[in-house]
Amino acid sequence: MALHPEFPKSPYAELLPDQRWFPAAEELRSTAYEKLLPPLVAKIRDEVSAWRHTAYAGASATSRALLNWWFETDHLVEQADGTLSPFRYYFAQREAVETVIWLHDVRKVRDKFDLLRFDASGAVSTNMFDEDWPRYVVKMATGAGKTKVLSLLIAWSFFHKIHEPDSMLARNFLLIAPNIIVLDRLRADFDGLRIFFNDPVLPDNGYEGRNWRDDFQLTLHIQDDVRVVRNTGNLFLTNIHRVYLGDVREPSLDDDDLRDYFLSPFGPKPAGKTTDSKTDLGEIVREIDELAVFNDEAHHIHDPKMAWFKSIQDIHHRMLQKDTRLALQVDVTATPRHNNGAIFVQTVADYPLVEAIHQNVVKHPVLPDAASRARLQEHKSAIFTEHYQDYLQLGIEEWRKSYAEHEALGKKAVLFVMVDDTRNCDEVGAWLEATCPELQGAVLVIHTKNNGDISESATGKNKDELELLRKQSNAIDSWASPYKAIVSVLMLKEGWDVRNVTTIVGLRAYTAKSNILPEQTLGRGLRRMYFGSDMPETVSVMGTPAFMEFVESIQSEGVTFEHVPMGAGTARQESLIVEVDTHNDTKDIDALDIELPKLTRRFNRDFKDLEALDPSSLGNTKLPLKPFTPEETREIVFKTMLEGELHHTIQLDGAGPADYRSVVGFFARQLLKELRLVGGYDVLYPKVRDFMARHLFNGAPVNLEDPVVLRNLSEPEAGKILFDAFKTAINALTVQDAGTSRIEDRIRLRDTRPFRTENRPYLAPRKSLFSKIVGEPHAGGFELTFAGFLDNASDVAAFGKNYLSVGFKIDYVKANGDLSNYTPDFLVKTSDGTVWIIETKGREEIDLPQKMNRLRQWCEDATQASQAEEGPCYRFVYVDQDGYERNRPQNLAALVASFTEYQTG
Repeated sequence: MALHPEFPKSPYAELLPDQRWFPAAEELRSTAYEKLLPPLVAKIRDEVSAWRHTAYAGASATSRALLNWWFETDHLVEQADGTLSPFRYYFAQREAVETVIWLHDVRKVRDKFDLLRFDASGAVSTNMFDEDWPRYVVKMATGAGKTKVLSLLIAWSFFHKIHEPDSMLARNFLLIAPNIIVLDRLRADFDGLRIFFNDPVLPDNGYEGRNWRDDFQLTLHIQDDVRVVRNTGNLFLTNIHRVYLGDVREPSLDDDDLRDYFLSPFGPKPAGKTTDSKTDLGEIVREIDELAVFNDEAHHIHDPKMAWFKSIQDIHHRMLQKDTRLALQVDVTATPRHNNGAIFVQTVADYPLVEAIHQNVVKHPVLPDAASRARLQEHKSAIFTEHYQDYLQLGIEEWRKSYAEHEALGKKAVLFVMVDDTRNCDEVGAWLEATCPELQGAVLVIHTKNNGDISESATGKNKDELELLRKQSNAIDSWASPYKAIVSVLMLKEGWDVRNVTTIVGLRAYTAKSNILPEQTLGRGLRRMYFGSDMPETVSVMGTPAFMEFVESIQSEGVTFEHVPMGAGTARQESLIVEVDTHNDTKDIDALDIELPKLTRRFNRDFKDLEALDPSSLGNTKLPLKPFTPEETREIVFKTMLEGELHHTIQLDGAGPADYRSVVGFFARQLLKELRLVGGYDVLYPKVRDFMARHLFNGAPVNLEDPVVLRNLSEPEAGKILFDAFKTAINALTVQDAGTSRIEDRIRLRDTRPFRTENRPYLAPRKSLFSKIVGEPHAGGFELTFAGFLDNASDVAAFGKNYLSVGFKIDYVKANGDLSNYTPDFLVKTSDGTVWIIETKGREEIDLPQKMNRLRQWCEDATQASQAEEGPCYRFVYVDQDGYERNRPQNLAALVASFTEYQTG
């Protein structure tokens, strides 16, 4: 049941159907794959994959435009510090969105009978579907970004209804959470509609000729805080309790199982329609004429007798009475399973946990190895903490290691202890505080009263305490929270989605009666702590034999566990922390610091000059117009110019003129993507169109509506000439050399924040303020060899590796005319105060001359600007590995004398 050997590591790479995980040996793929997946997934996955490679043929114009914007366009999003960073959706998110759109637009699925066509098991029947409206279940591992999928599908439904004649979708949305904790998480994303504007959900105005952002008129209503409700353009964000039918029993503090009460909404029940803001939301959503329902953590909808299903069914029935219907229901969950373990038959997309772990989308669960487990014993004692002392002690030891590691990076590691019942919560909490000094006053016990008696009514102080506990448990990741550990029997099913749980200790077993799945238990610690990094993260899981047996049962889902030494005397092997070595008393941080001027960019793109591009003066060779038969022009295939992959296909029926606009737009967007131009499509489009018609072919002008011309445009040589000519001209026009640079800030090595890197060989240096000099994975050890030379050179006062976290990079123009950034390898300060920028290379690369010329120019600019302020001189040297190994110098002066390449222009 291992993953396919070619399954990609990157979460952004396309997942091919024949490489996806399935619960059997690889040699059984040809016979068992379709039968062992959720019944509808295999066929749908295959067809969606093929459809993707036709550039979404058969989808509506609105759907194609949105899909290309989301998944085929480069995006830059603003970070908290104001900088712009590239943004891409995970492929699993893309596949989920594509699947729903394909089912609706291309295969016209409107009910369960349409869905039955995709059954690969032969065991699905209509009586397994309880709903009479389109319902799709998307299975995505915890932490894989289900909320982003919801935001994309909401936007799609909205724009589809606006722009597509006879659209059956909706502009009103009911987004349902199972409880207040999930609601709080959703509110953080949807409040102020921020997810639609912070993520690239809404295309720019003007894209494909539409004003998307102006048209997206949506009002958010949270719970019963319903503002003026228009006929369309409403997003109702609520938990399910607000849309229940009236006879559903409310959870109470008197319940034997307090999970529902702890997770339920707090505050007064809606009092029915009034003139103030407190409105009966359940009645409101039953009155509007168009509606799509989205359910988060939707594994609750597994029984037609449950209030959740009945509420949605009632909404649909109310709409039928008005000659409308529920437009769509999309459920997202990591565990869409019935109580008997059977998967929801409506599941149409599946991104299982085993794939998410492999792609570092979530943390990797790590378990104690056999030797570590052998040291654990259950002692003969009636006192709970004495009985399980070994397990608790191991949890503390592992938590301490992870706490020290993550504290250096500004994150707080959290310990989570699961006990068997409420009576033992307080005992474990008190034991942790008494045993572990770091946890004194830092253990949050999710419990109603100290004695475990839960018979009092849900009023007064007890209810207030529960609300406070909920807020405290949600805020535990923050340094503002005093808590570092949680002890509880609650919050195992969903909702409590903090990111900083690094250690889970299980002191309870689970039975079928509990209806809890291993992934739900592990899910409390699976969410990643760090974003923007593909570094693996781990969560350590340990506990009683019964608990571990339960956790390890998830191996039937393909999840494999790494077993590592744990406990006293063992070290964590997750990653290396590189930081300024302030705790090393042998280092003088002031003396080892190196300062660099942060110069203004020398090269920039000036987009306004794009207007000056003249298609008639590109100097390109012209191509003969090849003849093609009507049969050859019936299907015209366009491939991307960069990857040579099929992008889209034009089908012509000969009934009228061909639509050339998508072809012009295709080439214009490809140019913008390659040159990383944000905006400019409206300027570039008419110039590409003019070039095609008047300057690409002999005998121009040509008629772009002629199928023969379109067929010629799909030829590789036509695309290459257009691409090369425009790229050269755009670079020449837009890349400007400012001629000078000035100091806008300073970079000091001592200001580098701690960061994580892969566990690779490293040097513990004497002459660097960094704690470690870590070698690059493909440098063959040369970087470490060179770092050792610098550490021992008598004339080197200080040095440091120029890690990405240092923030020192130089803009330059590549050999092909593109703008890029270059990060040198080492920074060195000699005894006389000169700062050297050193580039080491194992093999020469195509842009090396451009990088070195720009580095020489940077040193001249930096020296001129620095010495005007009585600062140091900046110089550089290029060191190739072969030359270094042939003649190893004794000190830096000898190195500089020997390696003189690129020193003169």
